[in-house]
Amino acid sequence: MKLNSPCGGELVHLLVPENERAELAAYASTLPSIQLSQRAQHDLELLATGAFSPLTTFHGEADYKRVVAEMRLADGTLWPMPITLSVDDDAPIELQRDVVLRSAKNEILAILTVEEIYEWDRDEAAAHVAGTTDRKHPLVAEMQRWGRRNVSGRLRVLALPAPPDFRELRRTPAEVRAALEALGREHVVAFQTRNPMHRAHEELTKRATESVDGVLLLHPVVGMTKPGDVDHYTRVRTYKALTEHHFAADRVLLSLLPLAMRMAGPREALWHAIIRRNFGATHFIVGRDHASPGVDSTGKPFYGPYDAQELVGKHSEEIGVAMLPFHELVYVVADDRYEEASRVPGGATTRSISGTQVRDEYLAAGVPLPSWFTRPEVAEILGESYPPLHRQGVCIWFTGLSGAGKSTTAELVVEMLLEHGRQSTLLDGDVVRTHLSKGLGFSKEDRDANILRIGFVAAEVVRHGGVAVCAAVSPYRAARDAARALVGPDRFLEVFVDTPLEVCESRDVKGMYAQARRGAIKGFTGIDDPYESPLAPELTLDTTSATAEENAQRIIALLRKRGNVK
Repeated sequence: MKLNSPCGGELVHLLVPENERAELAAYASTLPSIQLSQRAQHDLELLATGAFSPLTTFHGEADYKRVVAEMRLADGTLWPMPITLSVDDDAPIELQRDVVLRSAKNEILAILTVEEIYEWDRDEAAAHVAGTTDRKHPLVAEMQRWGRRNVSGRLRVLALPAPPDFRELRRTPAEVRAALEALGREHVVAFQTRNPMHRAHEELTKRATESVDGVLLLHPVVGMTKPGDVDHYTRVRTYKALTEHHFAADRVLLSLLPLAMRMAGPREALWHAIIRRNFGATHFIVGRDHASPGVDSTGKPFYGPYDAQELVGKHSEEIGVAMLPFHELVYVVADDRYEEASRVPGGATTRSISGTQVRDEYLAAGVPLPSWFTRPEVAEILGESYPPLHRQGVCIWFTGLSGAGKSTTAELVVEMLLEHGRQSTLLDGDVVRTHLSKGLGFSKEDRDANILRIGFVAAEVVRHGGVAVCAAVSPYRAARDAARALVGPDRFLEVFVDTPLEVCESRDVKGMYAQARRGAIKGFTGIDDPYESPLAPELTLDTTSATAEENAQRIIALLRKRGNVK
């Protein structure tokens, strides 16, 4: 058996030989360092192991510009996704000097010899790669926080991240290829997933595999996915249950991919196919609306439902991976089987459940998923991990000018939530600055850091099933978007306390506005520093014609309507 060759002809390996690592690690400890983001760390790992072959480092300027504009490297090789290392203006980098790349835990991962430093344009990259500049797109929103310069150069990787979970399923491309070789089949069908697999997915993958007499590479992403997705621990438990009990052992290989997704629709689908070629795949299943973040700020889908299939199909011959379209399957009640929706006989009774229904009508309501839709083992795991909505966490984020009435309303909401049996944590801006953000000033950078700290704590409260009630001016949209991404869009309610500036000034018992008007305080929001009003908040409050208690009741009513309180 001969597997599909990697993109570029051979797998790239950037790991330094073991006998050289100690000396290089000692040298690295003397160098200035850059702490990698979660995304950059995932990218580094996949560069090092050859998953991104033929890339050997983060994109230099020539590769970057052509990839953004034409989906090709400078040498013409098809590559749809820029792989960049963005740095802040104060990053300790100089041309032709070494810098060490460290993990979030300060571990030494690699040495980068800086050969290029170049600026990039956020809007240009967003428009080409994501196809939009709408900040509701998670990649576009995240780009606003990236440094304005990219760096590139020779990489020497000393160590790779070693997550403790599911170690037996974390394989490099070379290890996956060896495992596939052992299964002895010529064709490999790769299936990309960031969601739990239900009966329709199971049926589809089995049919696709049988159609080419191949083996299934079940290759779920366990890096960064869409904010609000089912966590990878839960997903992998469901995949293990399925492959162990409902697939033939010689026709499936489950392996995890630590990829940081971009949710870039068609480009992303083509990128996924190229990556799977590096793991040995000959065929790749492309779903309807593959790798889409959903709808934009106007409610319109970011991508057409079949755009991804069309793009991958167009380039299948060039990349050497055949595209298998994911057809919609429905359950035919009389026959107790799944069939393509387009092939169901007229008059037949069919059933299907959308992802939204799974989340809102079953898991959120504590209703068991039916056996025709999902395997009992999967339903049990999902039920354990996702309790009813009134027991799940949620974040209520108050934003508005100083003196708008955020804290007063937030305090009442906390009391009302306790009445409904919901444990709540109040994160008030003034209190947070006294403790968690002590030492931060009021520059834009410090304000953003303060909001991200609040967002981080709120995300932890929500993750553990509590209600985080945050009341902070949070004047900048990008920082609020970042907090939303940390918490998860489906669990974040932005409440705009829309109180006019003159009313806020009249309520100012601390005299802050008066000092700002005199110039005694610089950079005061609403006076000489801007407040960026929310574009699409979940709720807008008027504090001039409604009392704080009435506004708090409106919030509770919204939470009850959403199912967050009984």
